[in-house]
Amino acid sequence: MTSSVISTRTLKVTFTLTILPSTGIGSLSAREAEGRTNISAGEKEAHKLLQPADKTLKTMAIEFAEYQVCVDVFITTQTYVDMGSISVIPRTTGGQVYYYYPFSALSDPVKLYNDLRWNVTRPQGFEAVMRVRCSQGIQVQEYHGNFCKRIPTDVDLPGIDCDKTIMVTLKHDDKLQDGSECSFQCALLYTTVYGQRRIRVTTLSLPCTNMLSNLFRSADLDTQFACFLKQVTSSGQLILPEALKLLPLYTLGSRRPLRSSALALMKSTGLRNDGRIDDRSIWINYVSSLSTPLAIPLVYPRMVAIHNLGSKEDDESLVPPVIPLSSEHVSDEGIYLLENGEDCLIYIGNMVDSNILQQLLGISPVDEFPTQFVLQQYDNPLSKKLNDLINEIRRQRCSYLRLKLCKKGDPSGQCSRNPLNKLGI
Repeated sequence: MTSSVISTRTLKVTFTLTILPSTGIGSLSAREAEGRTNISAGEKEAHKLLQPADKTLKTMAIEFAEYQVCVDVFITTQTYVDMGSISVIPRTTGGQVYYYYPFSALSDPVKLYNDLRWNVTRPQGFEAVMRVRCSQGIQVQEYHGNFCKRIPTDVDLPGIDCDKTIMVTLKHDDKLQDGSECSFQCALLYTTVYGQRRIRVTTLSLPCTNMLSNLFRSADLDTQFACFLKQVTSSGQLILPEALKLLPLYTLGSRRPLRSSALALMKSTGLRNDGRIDDRSIWINYVSSLSTPLAIPLVYPRMVAIHNLGSKEDDESLVPPVIPLSSEHVSDEGIYLLENGEDCLIYIGNMVDSNILQQLLGISPVDEFPTQFVLQQYDNPLSKKLNDLINEIRRQRCSYLRLKLCKKGDPSGQCSRNPLNKLGI
């Protein structure tokens, strides 16, 4: 366990975990065989397995928050560790869970190093208190994110950083006059890493309208989806204006009119009853503080072609044009990169030019593809452009994405859990 003192009152604690903690205070036990949901059990029982086993760790987490202790957890494991219980501490203290399963001694140390480095060096604050104020007739209904809430009006954040998002849902309990404006203000009081006490105030003023068409016209698709992602409740009958026409694609997936079946929210790990409990728990914990720009690729990944990187002009963007998630846009002669902000898959067609494959990845079509892959930079322009592309994506996502290889028709089944299977490739 390592820790660093930020000020006389604030402490940031980082610890690693490799196995299920089975002794001492807050000890846990496997609540399901191999941490899997019993598919024959009812939804209520499965839901219990995603919650903390008891109140011990929750009580501990609240005590940490009261003393302004922010906790980050790095989990490097090959087995079930009861994420539903462990994640309650970083979630309550404004911290973060880093989950490496199954941990690979070959490919994951680099990601672990970069995650730890970013965790320490990223813009962040401590000992924070946040409050959202609204105009008369509107009030805060609920907060969503990683924080501790001891009083109705404020949220306590022992730690807050540039990767965290707090969602606030509002409700109006009085009639708002058409044509008037309503205002919202978020005030965040925090301590910098240098021990300076600061306050950041953000104010937003919006017009009021009693016309539903105006409301729909101004709707923000990405924000609406991020709200669904964090709440995941039955939405009933949907009215779909132009601004929200892609909402069904993000939530349920569809083959018309885009003829695409991306992951979609309802197919995600956290909502599947046939997955590992730890995988579902870490997904739910991850999306609770996920920013809107990262919410969309999580369920509708970005795919680009990398076999033709050599044809790009030097003044073009590092990231090639995005390809629709449909099998008709994927060729057997091509190599494609698919990323969702957390993981990165390199898909290789079964008729790829051997020279291109050798230049990009240092392997030949007859080689047995490694199950664990570490990207290297070789002495050729194509390899350099691929490395530049990967680094740019990692910079955009603020995450050192894991890389996996997948070849069409691979008999080993390495692609069985990958999103490209959803495309019929």
